[in-house]
Amino acid sequence: MAMTESDQPGSLTNWQVFLVFLRLGLTSFGGPAAHLGFFHDEFVKRRQWLSASAYGEVVALCQLLPGPASSQVGLTIGYLQGHYGGAFAAWLGFTLPSATIMALFAFGLALWPEAGSGGWVSGLKLFVVAVVAQAVWQMGQSLCPDKPRVVIALLVATVLLLVGATWVQVLVLGMAAVAGAGLKLSSDKAAEPLHVPLQSRNPWWFAAAFAVLLVLSLLPQQTGSLAWVWAELYRAGSFVFGGGHVVLPWLQEGFVDSGTMPADTFLAGYGVAQAVPGPLFTFSAFLGGAEAGLAGAIIAVVAVFLPGTLLVFAGLPLWGWLREHRQARSALAGVNAGVVGLLLAALYDPVWTSAVHGPADLALALIFWLALAVMRWPVWGLAPASAILGAVFL
Repeated sequence: MAMTESDQPGSLTNWQVFLVFLRLGLTSFGGPAAHLGFFHDEFVKRRQWLSASAYGEVVALCQLLPGPASSQVGLTIGYLQGHYGGAFAAWLGFTLPSATIMALFAFGLALWPEAGSGGWVSGLKLFVVAVVAQAVWQMGQSLCPDKPRVVIALLVATVLLLVGATWVQVLVLGMAAVAGAGLKLSSDKAAEPLHVPLQSRNPWWFAAAFAVLLVLSLLPQQTGSLAWVWAELYRAGSFVFGGGHVVLPWLQEGFVDSGTMPADTFLAGYGVAQAVPGPLFTFSAFLGGAEAGLAGAIIAVVAVFLPGTLLVFAGLPLWGWLREHRQARSALAGVNAGVVGLLLAALYDPVWTSAVHGPADLALALIFWLALAVMRWPVWGLAPASAILGAVFL
């Protein structure tokens, strides 16, 4: 399809970029892998904003960095269109629909607390068991293709099942990076370099901002305050490798283990997040909205997406070096294997322990997994179906 003048890369206004991504934010169901497929169809095949090889480079970079890969790819495409304004327009358009839905769901539970204790919540929790189990399986196949990475993943899961504190999660991922570099794990690199138009020749400012904000997020805050919401979500966004599902154990540590939010409410919100389009990280809007209303929802969404955004702007100019540095890619391959172990531990606690309490629960969870993994039914349809089945049978 030939490009019109208004479709030429760099010729669109930020408002036009926003509208394109808003449509994607309203229609992109299915999680990060599906989002990347939608982006490829829209921006490589249909609009031809960038070549297939350049798109591959963008995806490769974003998958190496902490944060939500599909959202990072989107804001990078927006950046290539309109620099920082284009990046913001792309992120806002893609994120706004699901963030709004999740915040409204949190407000609804606040107005009607009893709604959070019905059988529909139990159904959603069992659906989350199937979703996370499928995520562990798929990520294990792609991120642990050989025996050393399987061993790393299982060792990480073992340590976290025994001692699951946040600092231990950071420690074991660091050890996984060392192991990956030491074992010289193989890591694919793209064939062609990505040429990025830069407004700043000093990416270290973004890296420094990321680091300073991370240090600030480690300072103690009053539980339930806006500062606490910011700190919890920023830390989670800083350490999440491998996609939206991996945010679950980080947020569970801050919101459930601390006693701030019941596990039932937490997992109900996570289940609803599967049924809405757009990035799974907008689960943060539910958490922030439940804790601190509208301000909390806005702060939570900004906080969880900000680390990955800063790292994209820091990493784009350094991508040429990173793609050629074998040891760095090997370390990141080790981290990715560790992430599988992190999610495997979360599959047991809190997902399994709070959802499966008997044979009937296990039977429903297996049915949901069969529909999701074998029958390939869409997630956005299974989530409400699980809530209905839970309300009827549980």
